[in-house]
Amino acid sequence: MAGAHTVVDELVEREVAAEQAFVDRVYRQLEVAGEAAQQLAKEGHSRAHLGHEGGLVERDAMVFQAAKRIAQLDAAHEGLVFGRLDMAASVDSEPRYVGRIGLRDDDRDSLLIDWRAPAAAVFYQATAAEPQSVIRRRVLRSTALAVIGVEDELLDAEALATAEAEGRDLPIVGEGALMAQLSRARDRSMHSIVATIQAEQDKAIRAPSKGVVSISGGPGTGKTVVALHRAAYLLYNERQRYERGGVLVVGPSGVFMRYIERVLPSLGETAVALRSLGEVVNDVRTARHDEPAVADVKGSERMAEVMRRLARQQVPGSPTEYRVFYRDDRLLLDRGRLGQIRRQLMSQGVRNKQLPRVSNALLDALWRQVRGERGREQGREKFNDEMLSRQDFLDFALGWWPPLDASAVLCWLRDPELVARIADGVLSGEEQRLVVKSWAGLDPNRPISGQISIEDVPLLDELRYALGDLPQKADDDRDDPMTLIEGGVDIQELLTSSDREYATGRGWTPPTHSIEDDGYAHILIDEAQDLTPMQWRMVGRRGRTASWTIVGDLAQSSWPIPAESAAARAAALERKQLHEFHLSTNYRNSAEIYAHAASYAERVGLGADLPEAVRRTGEEPREIVLASGADLESATREAVLDLAGRVSGTVGIVVPVARRSEVNAWLASWPELAADAAGARAAVDSAVAPSGEDRVVVLTGLDTKGLEFDGIVVVRPQEIEDESVTGRATLYVVLTRATQLLTTIN
Repeated sequence: MAGAHTVVDELVEREVAAEQAFVDRVYRQLEVAGEAAQQLAKEGHSRAHLGHEGGLVERDAMVFQAAKRIAQLDAAHEGLVFGRLDMAASVDSEPRYVGRIGLRDDDRDSLLIDWRAPAAAVFYQATAAEPQSVIRRRVLRSTALAVIGVEDELLDAEALATAEAEGRDLPIVGEGALMAQLSRARDRSMHSIVATIQAEQDKAIRAPSKGVVSISGGPGTGKTVVALHRAAYLLYNERQRYERGGVLVVGPSGVFMRYIERVLPSLGETAVALRSLGEVVNDVRTARHDEPAVADVKGSERMAEVMRRLARQQVPGSPTEYRVFYRDDRLLLDRGRLGQIRRQLMSQGVRNKQLPRVSNALLDALWRQVRGERGREQGREKFNDEMLSRQDFLDFALGWWPPLDASAVLCWLRDPELVARIADGVLSGEEQRLVVKSWAGLDPNRPISGQISIEDVPLLDELRYALGDLPQKADDDRDDPMTLIEGGVDIQELLTSSDREYATGRGWTPPTHSIEDDGYAHILIDEAQDLTPMQWRMVGRRGRTASWTIVGDLAQSSWPIPAESAAARAAALERKQLHEFHLSTNYRNSAEIYAHAASYAERVGLGADLPEAVRRTGEEPREIVLASGADLESATREAVLDLAGRVSGTVGIVVPVARRSEVNAWLASWPELAADAAGARAAVDSAVAPSGEDRVVVLTGLDTKGLEFDGIVVVRPQEIEDESVTGRATLYVVLTRATQLLTTIN
């Protein structure tokens, strides 16, 4: 037996060495390509010295293309070559290598096939039932530039026999690429698994680019990684369209987005915006959730009506009347007249867009009160000139109808009386009390990002659209985005005529990002089942002309009213053509862990989609039931140390929200895990993912969305279930996060 192992080891070493020689050749060619790109950039810069406009255009184009190629080459450097196909001789007698980007040799022959190219499709699509002329599919496992192992799949035994008879040596090495990928340890970043995408996943990746691709499936079926690879595939096949319009990837949390952020760059794609739900609106970033009862109110589509009413309110503290003596007449704009003017202006469009009409609307109302002969003899034009030269009129116009930004208006909601007025008939008294309490500390003099919750971001976006952008000058000068008020007064003059802050509590600065800039060419939504109706409205605005990829599992939803969310989703997609794909195999969990989670889902009536788990470890989940008065900290510490000693990757401690700070303090005090405490605190306190060295992290149930760990310790699962009306779905998610070991402490 020992001799047999020696023969196998020698075979593996021989095959690894052969692949290493090829990989070394590819990296040498990569260096050549990098030098060529640098030379292109240098040549592009030199074109600027030609002294004419054409030279500048050539420079910009060449430098842009060179920069893109350099970024692509840099991003693809690690694990550049991951696949090899050995085909039937009638198709190709030479092996085909598949990698993260395409490369050619010095003779311009293909050296490495880009995984997104049509020629690479068979790498994912071939199966033993339909080998598509593939004899052997090999996956190369690498660390940095070194090949450390190979895994083969034999797809056509008859073709292999024919090849061997023809003198081709195609040994089969390893346990199979997929199982090897599944059993590896998880670190703090998701890695690209392009080498192990299976046929059902590949169909979703290469689906038509138009319309909506919906990818459903239970936990661990690879929905996220398939969606990300689809984004990279679209960028490869229709680069001009998607680079010009952009791709927006939206995930449930900042922790999750930083967990996946390496995937697309590792595939050579950098033209993608990764945003959590707290970051979708430009220049806004928050990671804090409201408590469930408040979140349920703010997520309801009823809030759209509340925000619409808010955008139409008079600015708090603004003047309610204007008096002036003109020739022989006393002119008055009282509350009633101003209300009529406001309604008239609002009927013509969103608030900020009416700024060019404000002066004429006010002057019209004043001119109609001019009755005296001297005033009428002067005429309307002189009346306008005189009024527009009066500082008190300019101050009044500024105070009564200032340009507004959504952040300042959102801060008005700290006033309970205002909330009661605009929410009348929309929110109940208890709902009003809940949201007002959450807004009590809003301060217009501080950056909004540090004050609002994730659930407030869609409300802020709703206000942006209800208020509108400030009108641009005719030449669309973005450096001076002011417009002329009819009558000849520049609104910039209004804004600076008195060095005072406005009634909103602060000076107003024009936005650098306009509503027109919100749209994308493609929208990818992960964990879509959790989006609230207001979040669907926010994301939908960015995808009106986009194609979509939507990933989710209804059984994992944290939104309590599925019908309302489904209606908001349908409205966001605007009847686009739908292509549906369902993934049925759980690659993440061991069969033992998923059987435990599935049993829970069935017991509590979640109606979950239960995929088949294909990998067994022989390790059953461990349930610890503490006696009354037992030390929870000691039990948790013992369980965490046990898992940390048995797995080489990450360990998650999942806790009820109310216990998060307490358990985080425990972790910091455990000397055996002191190195992990800082990372755990960072993840809990600021939603910043720990570094690769931080193996242990404390998270709440919602924090675990989309994540996976080698081992999970669930502290007080019943409390997690009781936290919200969707607590059962949240606990089901928690129970499906572990790949190797699961322990619950009741």
